Amino acid sequence: MPVTWWRTYVGWPWPARAAVQLAILLVLVLVATTVTAAVLVRRPFPQTDGELRLPALDAEVEVVRDDHGIPQVYADTAEDLMRAQGFVHAQDRFFQMDLRRHLASGRLSELLGEGALETDKFIRTLGWRRVAEREWALLDAETRDALTAYAEGVNAWLDDHQPTEMGVEYTLLRLGGLHHDPEHWQPLDTLTWLKAMAWDLRGNMADEIGRVLAGVGHTDEQVAELYPRYPYGEHAPVVDGGAVVDGAFEPEATRPGSRNPERPAYSTAQRASLDDLLGRVEGLPEMLGRGSGIGSNAWVVSGERSETGAPLLANDPHLGTSLPGVWTQVGLHCRRVTAACPYDVSGFSFAGVPGVVIGHNRDIAWGFTNLGPDVTDLYLEKVRGSRWRYDGRWRRLEVRHETIEVAGGDDFELTIRETAHGPLVSDVSRELSTVGANAGVPPGGPDRGTGYAVALRWTALDPTPTADAILQLNRASDWNSFRAAAQRFSVPAQNMVYADREGHIGYQAPGRIPIRKSGNDGRMPAAGWLPENDWSGEYVDFEALPHVLDPDEGFAVTANQAVADEDYPFHLTDDWDPGYRSQRIRELLEADDEVSLDDMAELQLDTHNELSEVLVPRLLDVRLPKGYADDGQALLRGWDGDQTAGSAAAAYLNVTWRELLRLTFHDELRESQWPDGGARWWRVVTALLEDPENAWWDDQDTPEVETRDVVLGEAMLAARDELTRRVSRHPEDWEWGRIHRLELRGAGVGGPGNPFASRVLDRGGWKVGGGGSIVDATTWDAALGYEVTAAPSMRMVVDLADLDRSRWVNLTGASGHAFHPHSTDQTDLFVEGGTLPWPHSREAVERSRDETLTLEP
Repeated sequence: MPVTWWRTYVGWPWPARAAVQLAILLVLVLVATTVTAAVLVRRPFPQTDGELRLPALDAEVEVVRDDHGIPQVYADTAEDLMRAQGFVHAQDRFFQMDLRRHLASGRLSELLGEGALETDKFIRTLGWRRVAEREWALLDAETRDALTAYAEGVNAWLDDHQPTEMGVEYTLLRLGGLHHDPEHWQPLDTLTWLKAMAWDLRGNMADEIGRVLAGVGHTDEQVAELYPRYPYGEHAPVVDGGAVVDGAFEPEATRPGSRNPERPAYSTAQRASLDDLLGRVEGLPEMLGRGSGIGSNAWVVSGERSETGAPLLANDPHLGTSLPGVWTQVGLHCRRVTAACPYDVSGFSFAGVPGVVIGHNRDIAWGFTNLGPDVTDLYLEKVRGSRWRYDGRWRRLEVRHETIEVAGGDDFELTIRETAHGPLVSDVSRELSTVGANAGVPPGGPDRGTGYAVALRWTALDPTPTADAILQLNRASDWNSFRAAAQRFSVPAQNMVYADREGHIGYQAPGRIPIRKSGNDGRMPAAGWLPENDWSGEYVDFEALPHVLDPDEGFAVTANQAVADEDYPFHLTDDWDPGYRSQRIRELLEADDEVSLDDMAELQLDTHNELSEVLVPRLLDVRLPKGYADDGQALLRGWDGDQTAGSAAAAYLNVTWRELLRLTFHDELRESQWPDGGARWWRVVTALLEDPENAWWDDQDTPEVETRDVVLGEAMLAARDELTRRVSRHPEDWEWGRIHRLELRGAGVGGPGNPFASRVLDRGGWKVGGGGSIVDATTWDAALGYEVTAAPSMRMVVDLADLDRSRWVNLTGASGHAFHPHSTDQTDLFVEGGTLPWPHSREAVERSRDETLTLEP
């Protein structure tokens, strides 16, 4: 047969033979390219079975992985445990770690080139790395030893690998002409990354700027309508009752200042400065994820209310989405728990940070949500040349110079200026540095002339021992040791829920929260030249922060709502989450006298849209033409308000909601202030629905005066058209998940500018339910579209009756390597609402064993 074919082929005319040869060549090239790509992608996959040497070890360490690649580490000493964790984190997530330390140190340009320069300039101005250097001396010896041992483990792995063996991202960078050889990991890399975590959870800076920008063309009353007060009468705070007595918060107490801040008049140029600053602030990556929606759910139920007779604890932090995800799961076990080796803990960790951030040990469990106190203030500063105005005098600015290395480009020389309030963040771009100066930037530098500079005061720019808190939590064994660890958790300020094997549950608010002088309430940028606008230098004492042990109602819920009631004497913030998620969780818990583990997990998946109860009746009251126009209205009749992925009514309501916000507010607000559709806007529109003639309803771009029902009708018609274009003419096809999708994008290397890298690193297309301000908090931004911008980054439920019955799931997977079997192997389960067994005891870990790597000294 081959001979016959060959004779036939030889007899063909030359053009035909040439075409065959070209086709064969193309096939060979395609096969070779595919094989080469597969080799390059698989090269970084780590060895997770057998034996490897880790020279820094004192004794043998076991790393047992289950069938999802989740590691459980067993060692004889605390130092070996941390060395092994560093080694395992590097195996699974080194590029993520490398990217994080470059981001947090203002060195992304070294890794990614000139496109990262603006981010570097901003972060160098904030000076996260410099603060971390000052924190080292504040840490406990145990913490410094753990950070050092962790770095030794990372570096042992680095010493045995070339960049193309560390992650396919390094290969993609090289293909793009950017060569990077990672340096050794330093303990300061960990401390610096914790500053990035604090930045994501910093509080109300965007609202502080937003109030100023919303004031353009609007009265104080209208601005107040856009920033409504917390609804204490409708949504309960975390700790309901209690008072500060003799400087300490007493949950059972029943009883235990005035501010009139002077502010500058905000000119058009100053508002433009703040608008530009907001864009730069919001443009920084959230934990190297994407989108707004930072928040969390956490609650704990006592044994008296649980099916098991012991406490149950649930937590699901809401963070920006990325691939790999924010968290990596791990167990850290001393083979024999002693004072010298005190760890028997498992949970969720940050790649790059030793220990477990959220989880449980053999005695206690804990979870976090963002407390969200006002720990940032912006100051408008009068600057003239190298001096700034304060208390009637011109004082010298603190100035430093730093060099930013840029891969593939010229180094950038950055000048950083500071007042006593903090760094001048308005110096990070040419646009900001010329605000208020008619002549632009003079030859001598960013002199502002008669304009204002913008300085940032932030608690995280002062050194604190937050790193101590993580490892102290891992070692805590009861309420007192838990609170001692929480006291070290200075920045970011978090809500912490607690449960223990003895049956106790509790809540603690930790954090460094400033006490301001009489001129500054923290709601809007303050005049930096007035001393009465300064911080006092004092912070709310830890003992005065709200806390409760074994609350009478048998549970505690924290979902970013107000922490204490209106009588609490210290100013924490005016920008709490309005409490829709927290109140929904409370109501469902109150209705269940015997909460099971499955109930806890099911509650995390609740998709009920509380706004529907207010908005849907108003929409149904509006008369629309029969047929095409009112097809969407028909879906809302009888809808239960649950935003499942398959719900057509949810799709219609959310598209209508987006159109309603556009029609109501886009004509009167700057683009940076267009509504994102989150909880604050639920409150805003809920109030406006009761005022059909309110001026916000009127479209300033038309001669007519629009009222509520006109806008509601237009929004529904626009939603009908939008869903017809996007999905189908037939309403039964309007599934919420068809437009509300989860996309996971590889941080740093991919993106629109590098479509080839995006094809390698990105995964997506998951249809999801839920939404912003819903317990299943798959946030989307109404100013941008319907894609998920932030989501539960993990889910966990801890059973204190039997820790091995606990459940957990990650948004992505254990591995940070593209195409690895454990890269997104938990995502499908996550989207379906499932969880994995969470083994803790050695016996349970043995039952789940899939691979074992033995690390030898």
